[in-house]
Amino acid sequence: MKLNRMMIAMGFSLAMAAAHGAEWAPTSAPLMTRWAKDVTPENAWQVYPRPQLEREKWQNLNGLWDLAVRENAFAEEPKYDKKILVPFAVESALSGVGERANHLHYRRTFTVPADWKDQRVLLHFEAVDWQTSVTVNGQVLKTLGGNEIHQGGYDRFSYDITDVLKSGDNTVEVSVFDPTEKGDQPRGKQVTKSHGIWYTPTTGIWQTVWLEPVPKEGNIYKVWFTPDAAAGKVTVKVEAAGDVKQAEVSIKSSEGTPQVETVAVGKNK
Repeated sequence: MKLNRMMIAMGFSLAMAAAHGAEWAPTSAPLMTRWAKDVTPENAWQVYPRPQLEREKWQNLNGLWDLAVRENAFAEEPKYDKKILVPFAVESALSGVGERANHLHYRRTFTVPADWKDQRVLLHFEAVDWQTSVTVNGQVLKTLGGNEIHQGGYDRFSYDITDVLKSGDNTVEVSVFDPTEKGDQPRGKQVTKSHGIWYTPTTGIWQTVWLEPVPKEGNIYKVWFTPDAAAGKVTVKVEAAGDVKQAEVSIKSSEGTPQVETVAVGKNK
């Protein structure tokens, strides 16, 4: 039975390789779901990634990226000798790599649509496990929170890349370090060598990477809702970026009698 499963997985991988060329094919795995055969570099998770604050224009960066897998230091010059299908973790079969490493280096190019002109351009990572640094066109970026290194395997982080963009192709590179059980970061049951109840690690980019344009004058990027059931009200906290000194935020309820409140940015409403 075990041999049969292995032969099925190998046949599946060979068929996918033939369909998509030598650049990508899933690695063999003990079990593949019936949906795996439908995954391609062209359709890898094309759903809009943010359940709130949806904007009409955006660009999905999921798909094939160049990859260097290393066990050496973060600062080592990467040698991109593999392809990986983002947003699948490097250990997964659908990534096309199926390997384990502490240090990963990703690279791909992208172009910014012409109709995004005169807007700010944001680069979003829905989740990368665990420590991440990003460059665009060789320039080290700082997150919207002001950090060159992002630490966290489960949260979204973003960059304003407008000032480092150029016409035509732009290159984004992502360096990732994941110590798994050798670090003190939250990791659940992930261990380097899975066994028993201990899981295979999820390393590197494992959620959607995407771009979006936002107005130069300012944009909302975070909203918090704090309900007060006893008082029958909800407190809304809005975080905005850009030149928002003269901006106002309008909040309208969609249930019951519509109520609209407009407040100046910065006030606790």
